Amino acid sequence: MGAAIQACVHCGFCLPACPTYQELGQEMDSPRGRILLMKSVLEGQLTAESAAPHVDRCLGCLACVSHCPSGVHYGDLISSYRDRMRVEGKKQFSLPGMLARWTLPYPRRFLWAVRSGKLAKRLSFLMPKNLRPMLDLVPDQLPARQPISSFTAAQGTRRGRVALLAGCAQQILAPDINAAAVRVLARNGIDVVVPSEQGCCGALAWHVGHGRDAMSSATKLMKSIPADVDALITTAAGCGSAIHEYPLLMAGTRLEDTARRLAEKSVDISVYLNRLQLEAIPQLQTPVKIAYHDACHLAHAQGVRAAPRELLGKVPGVEVVSLADADTCCGSAGTYNIEQPELAARLGRRKVADILRTRAAIVATGNIGCLVQIEKFLRQGNDRISILHTVQVIDRAYRQILI
Repeated sequence: MGAAIQACVHCGFCLPACPTYQELGQEMDSPRGRILLMKSVLEGQLTAESAAPHVDRCLGCLACVSHCPSGVHYGDLISSYRDRMRVEGKKQFSLPGMLARWTLPYPRRFLWAVRSGKLAKRLSFLMPKNLRPMLDLVPDQLPARQPISSFTAAQGTRRGRVALLAGCAQQILAPDINAAAVRVLARNGIDVVVPSEQGCCGALAWHVGHGRDAMSSATKLMKSIPADVDALITTAAGCGSAIHEYPLLMAGTRLEDTARRLAEKSVDISVYLNRLQLEAIPQLQTPVKIAYHDACHLAHAQGVRAAPRELLGKVPGVEVVSLADADTCCGSAGTYNIEQPELAARLGRRKVADILRTRAAIVATGNIGCLVQIEKFLRQGNDRISILHTVQVIDRAYRQILI
């Protein structure tokens, strides 16, 4: 933590990249300002309570990392600081945040919560104000479940063997993402293993300062991944980012080396597929314009920008367009749109406005949180743009049902 703080030279390159600074214009709501606040708290010059409003408003989007000329590991710093404040009893957690952390990482609990939330939405005017943003995210109808086999054999010549991270909320809110991933991988000669005992990756806990819970989830996941796979495939940017942070999370423990090996083996599905010589995708009967949204934990945390665009561009008849201000977060950020609903809504509306200006028929992205957030604000404007995960686009193009 200290090394990250000392690396900051307060140059200010992070300011225009930071969504909260863009929205609020306050130095203390920028990465540079937050680093100073955290340093002051750790040195005893400032109370944790006085710094908390500004630190809590950080999305953890890591746009600052992409723009930092000094290489400050801000993501490591903010997560470690939040964990330390929790351990020392100086971090307060909101009721919506606690409910989200109790349900989101557990598909059965989350399914129960969503079903309960659908009933509660009818009485939302009676609910505490701080719970209403959570209810606003509850879908009117859940998609049909798509059970996935623990093993799906490669079609044709076998070219590889991978494990697929199933995710948590994604299994309930968008089960077709995992199903599409399995279909596309198998179609291209890849055996797919989906360990039934894998559980949550720990991203949600780690990014809000629950290091102990995150370590427990990480330990369970590491034990569940077979040693004979070429890669661990992730389809959610937040999950992939968290797994790449396992060496930091497990530092000093007996599982540090295991954590490092799994982090090295973890790869986003867009990167993995883009490396393959894909089976030819049929020409679309009607050309389609697809706007690609960079999920923060894919673009900034993992440095993955080109692969998804190149992969989408392999569909004959697709024109891929980038968004204006593509670096800026959509406002989802784990539980941020629940705990900081006003700022999250401002960012969500900005992102949707950028999407609409492209006149695209489809918006694609690589993270379930972004999908939910963007769809919410698209639907508020009654816009009929389809929103899909990148791998769903490839899957539907193969099956000739993209449009």
